[in-house]
Amino acid sequence: MSARTPVTVSEQLRAPVGPQVELCYQTFGEPDADPLVLVMGLGAPLTWWDDDLCTRLARRGFYVVRFDNRDAGRSSRMSGRVTRATLLRAFAGLPTRAPYTLGDMAGDVVGLLDHLGLESAHVAGVSMGGMIVQTLAVEHPARVRSLTSIMSTTGRRTVGWQHPALLPMLIGSGAQGKEAYIKQSARLWRLIGSPGYPLSPEENRQRAADTYDHGVSAGGTLRQMVAILTQPDRGPRLAALDLPALVVHGLADKMVHPSGGRATARALRGSELLLVDGMGHDLPTALHESLAAAIRRTADRA
Repeated sequence: MSARTPVTVSEQLRAPVGPQVELCYQTFGEPDADPLVLVMGLGAPLTWWDDDLCTRLARRGFYVVRFDNRDAGRSSRMSGRVTRATLLRAFAGLPTRAPYTLGDMAGDVVGLLDHLGLESAHVAGVSMGGMIVQTLAVEHPARVRSLTSIMSTTGRRTVGWQHPALLPMLIGSGAQGKEAYIKQSARLWRLIGSPGYPLSPEENRQRAADTYDHGVSAGGTLRQMVAILTQPDRGPRLAALDLPALVVHGLADKMVHPSGGRATARALRGSELLLVDGMGHDLPTALHESLAAAIRRTADRA
């Protein structure tokens, strides 16, 4: 498919994937192409898988499915209040009851595949999404054709840590209202964005505004955060997998230290490790083509 070939894009649709869980999703490309499910990170909507990247992937022969995780965007909101004390206990590694687990979120992906009539798919995940697709591969290996883990980690606490400057923002109270959300988002992305591929203040503000309009949930983000903080170390189970895998990590990532990507690549036998200078904890437009090519290269090994 040429770079100018039009790509079919669906409306935002809804899929019932489990008891009291419906996911908002959208597709790019044709249903008879290779299915590729994209899983986003903490509190992030499907729109953070940029239209340009999804279009490039569709032109490389994928039927691209992006979606809002539970408790994000326009998908179902779950129950369970998370207090600052809960987060501090989880950060400290103390026993903490999570409203749901990364395994539950991987189960949502299985439900989405079932809804779409797909026995299996290639999967790619960013940050928490990388943790979800890793969990999907170890718990439901027959559903995964290839795995791409981007700026993520294995769940082992000694790798993939956050820069200490981020902790107050991660456990702070959610911003109230659109303008407050935009200001808080701008502060966060100045810390974690890609220094080699910076967004302008106007681009940063527009992304935050679009995210807010699509749907945000401070409580939902806290519930997702507890799922992250209570995850197990998947390293030994990842090492038992036999599937094509790609691990991508920015060397300037302050949200998930590059040690998380290196540990993931070591655990996944035969995986390709792609370390990117100047990349932080986002997906810069300048890297879309190389990322799409790497995902296609990995899928072709299946």
